Amino acid sequence: MKPPMKILYHHRIGSKDGQYVHIAEMIRALEQEGAQVIVVGPATVARASFGGQAGWVAQLKKRLPGALYELLELGYSLFDYHRLRRAIAAHRPDAIYERYNLYFVSGVWARRRHGLPLLLEVNAPLLDERSRYGGLALRRLARWSERLAWRGADRVFTVTRVLAGRIAAEGVPEARVRVTPNGIDPDQFAALPTREAAKQRLGLSGRLVLGFTGFVREWHGLEGVIDLLADHPALDLHLLLVGDGPARETLESRAAQRGVASRVTFTGLVEREQVPAYLAAFDIALQPAVVPYASPLKLFEYLAAGCAVVAPACANIREVLEDGVNALLFEAEDAKARGEAILRLAGDEPLRRRLGAAAQATIAARDLTWRANARAVLGEIEALRAREDAG
Repeated sequence: MKPPMKILYHHRIGSKDGQYVHIAEMIRALEQEGAQVIVVGPATVARASFGGQAGWVAQLKKRLPGALYELLELGYSLFDYHRLRRAIAAHRPDAIYERYNLYFVSGVWARRRHGLPLLLEVNAPLLDERSRYGGLALRRLARWSERLAWRGADRVFTVTRVLAGRIAAEGVPEARVRVTPNGIDPDQFAALPTREAAKQRLGLSGRLVLGFTGFVREWHGLEGVIDLLADHPALDLHLLLVGDGPARETLESRAAQRGVASRVTFTGLVEREQVPAYLAAFDIALQPAVVPYASPLKLFEYLAAGCAVVAPACANIREVLEDGVNALLFEAEDAKARGEAILRLAGDEPLRRRLGAAAQATIAARDLTWRANARAVLGEIEALRAREDAG
């Protein structure tokens, strides 16, 4: 009998959020596909509460000058490289599967030293992202680290074709790049309550529920959705926000000002396994805005729950959704068009049902699951090993 493939899952994340969910789901899927997974990464994140950060990392980031913190990020690769080498010596893995991070180059060093295949998962162009949102003090050094990581991997897995193009533009041969969108675990959506039962549990019976899951930020533009509730009282719309985030206070204030505070519910942070039960209550699922390269986790959960989805017609979203087929799409950043799409669905139950059924069918038709992604990874490792044996 063939021994199980051994994979070192290598990461440097310090926050228990969507990144952590992706890691946990991929590890489980790889194990379900028969692989043995050895995790090499910060142990502190596993002890953090969901939505939180490993404490000492968060404190360092707040207190240190940007340049010093970034040098420490790069310095972490030196420490991590020795830990990675010890793991390689102890477990003799078949490959390293790494979640990309900026200033995280120890995987490339280990690949060069030990000749192991390195498969790199890239979820965002972090140089651009951090420059735009968080600030970067050492941009040239950051660019060097990003290029080294991307070009040094044997295979690069990206979540969208848009992101794949961005990576290819940095000199990574297209033959090395694979696109694996985010996915779902079908077992988590196998026994959802009916929509009415889910609404009743939440005290929302008789309401038409607009739903959103995840970390709520200002750029999502949900203030406009609250205005929609206030401007169309006859529709009895209710906004259910499953999660938390920095925009919560602003949204609660807006709802109070518009007189619809009783028609907006924030659940606060919800454990991952409980999310599908909330999704079952959504009549209309909102993906109000998205960064142009992302593959939003919430979108695949909306599809799996059979929700009628409203989303922007960005290139990355159109990789999964087709307007009028499995969603209603609106021109990105056009609040009026978004509102019109929501109102159209709110007034047309047969359309909601049709789009919801097509959304759910999309998951099976395209196998948008974590296990499909795991099989793609294992297949590439087998191909790389076969090429090495033949060479």
